[in-house]
Amino acid sequence: MKDFKSVEDILDFAVLNEQEAVDFYAGLARQARNEEMIKVFSQFAQEEMGHKSKLLHLKSTGQYTLGRDKVMDLKLSDYLVDVAPHPAMTYQEALILAMRKEKNAFRLYMDLSKIAPTRELQDLFVSLAQEESRHKLRFELEYDEFVLKEF
Repeated sequence: MKDFKSVEDILDFAVLNEQEAVDFYAGLARQARNEEMIKVFSQFAQEEMGHKSKLLHLKSTGQYTLGRDKVMDLKLSDYLVDVAPHPAMTYQEALILAMRKEKNAFRLYMDLSKIAPTRELQDLFVSLAQEESRHKLRFELEYDEFVLKEF
């Protein structure tokens, strides 16, 4: 269980999650079977890098404040995906894992938006949540097209 004691803790956690997403999608791009999904996974890796850059910029500018009496408590395990990517992963497994990761990222950013101490942080987290939701939808559409049509 991880307790966030400051906005900086939240931002560090979010940056780490975004880097993990970059690595995940870059790996999927290397394993993808068709050019369209190579492009999609590569694009998502770039978008996640953009999310990370936004968070790092916010952290470096210090444009947030937090009172001493606020202690944030998010349960880290609520946002972790219980399946790790592996080299023998099928395309279907990769899509399922991607959907789960995006759903969890959406939940994380929505929860962070609710406890963010400034309007700027709230807006940033809602914006990131919406982007993660769009990513999940793209994977759901691919899953429907690739997996469900095979049955």
